[in-house]
Amino acid sequence: MKQLLDSAPAVPGPAPKALIVPHAGYIYSGNTAAAAYASLIPDRHAIKRIVLLGPSHFVPVPGLAISAAEHFMTPLGRVSVDRSAVHQLKTLQQVQESEDAHRQEHSLEVQLPFLQTVLHEFSIVPLVAGEATTEQVAEVLEMLWGGAETRFIISSDLSHYHDSETARLLDQATAKAVEELNGAAIAEDGACGQIPICGLLRAACHHGLRARTLALRNSGDTAGSRDRVVGYGAFALG
Repeated sequence: MKQLLDSAPAVPGPAPKALIVPHAGYIYSGNTAAAAYASLIPDRHAIKRIVLLGPSHFVPVPGLAISAAEHFMTPLGRVSVDRSAVHQLKTLQQVQESEDAHRQEHSLEVQLPFLQTVLHEFSIVPLVAGEATTEQVAEVLEMLWGGAETRFIISSDLSHYHDSETARLLDQATAKAVEELNGAAIAEDGACGQIPICGLLRAACHHGLRARTLALRNSGDTAGSRDRVVGYGAFALG
């Protein structure tokens, strides 16, 4: 993890309010994710809470699912869950508590070692997004927007199972949509985390944030064949 972060290019300026990062195995997408997480280093001591959203890969979820856990565990130790934020979110109709949604879900868990390596002391608000609208996701983000202590991580890979050149074109179109804060321009198969991404872009428009692409690759560039790849992007919004 440290090696990936040490090799990431320096990102000038203050740490962004939100990141979009991939969630594949580290040998495939770790260098792309590291490009995003390195941007948090300037504010590592100020950041105390990470609101973490990823798509549900295994369990149908109406709306968004929060975890009942007190903490998540990784090989680097425990990460506390912000239970007060969880209770606050449960007042929203689209948020439910579901351990089934979190039990096998990797899209959140793979982000934690990066956060544990980059940040000092922090808690998380872990959310899995299923059949939710852009407005419902944006409402969740607005409720927890906070100040410099709170940042948002959206976990999403990009295109899936095209040849490398086709994927590159599709992912460039998705990156352009993110940079323009235009969630409507992201194809349904353009990102597995399309739903939380669109919610973030809606909130970003409301708060006057700007988005930039930090890295754009696919598995053919890293550790896989080029005939059937998965796309990865790292984006910062601030």
